[in-house]
Amino acid sequence: MSNRAIPFNFVKNVMQNGVGRYMCQLQRVTLTFCKSSGASRGMRDFIEQHMLDFTKSNPGVVVYVKPRRHRAPALVAEYLNGRREVFSTNKMEADEICKWMEHLRTRSGEEIVRLAKPWHTETPSIQGIWHPFLNKDPSLAPTSFPAPDLYRAKKESKSATEILVEDTKESKSATEILVEDTLARKVADVDSISSKE
Repeated sequence: MSNRAIPFNFVKNVMQNGVGRYMCQLQRVTLTFCKSSGASRGMRDFIEQHMLDFTKSNPGVVVYVKPRRHRAPALVAEYLNGRREVFSTNKMEADEICKWMEHLRTRSGEEIVRLAKPWHTETPSIQGIWHPFLNKDPSLAPTSFPAPDLYRAKKESKSATEILVEDTKESKSATEILVEDTLARKVADVDSISSKE
């Protein structure tokens, strides 16, 4: 299919999903299969081995099982935005069906399209896009680069680590002074006791 035939759109999130809390957009999955057909063997194995694990890990997704005689197996996914997606699982293994179920679960329900741009904003700014010199001093404009004083980080105040190191040095020096004073007193006490004897 040519690029012109594929529709394009901007990046978007379904109803700002994830701002308050995440909601799985997959609402309901219908598994259709035949009880006797060989093409439905993978779907039957998936229902027997993996379906309970899927329903336990995704309690917000309703799973319907529809046996249909002599029909090809299929997954029908219905999303919160009303979109339905039908996916044929003819002659697929159970593990492959597990991967497709996970793919359908993580989809937003929106149609897959080409992206017009890798970004999009609902409220475009009149001041233009951000750049490194947006809020800088205008005198930087005629500066020739590389300028050694500009690429170094400005040190406004002491960091928390430097403050802690200084505090520990001060506390060590204070404790050393106390220890020296107590030792000097003990030595003086011992000297006074020995001089009395």
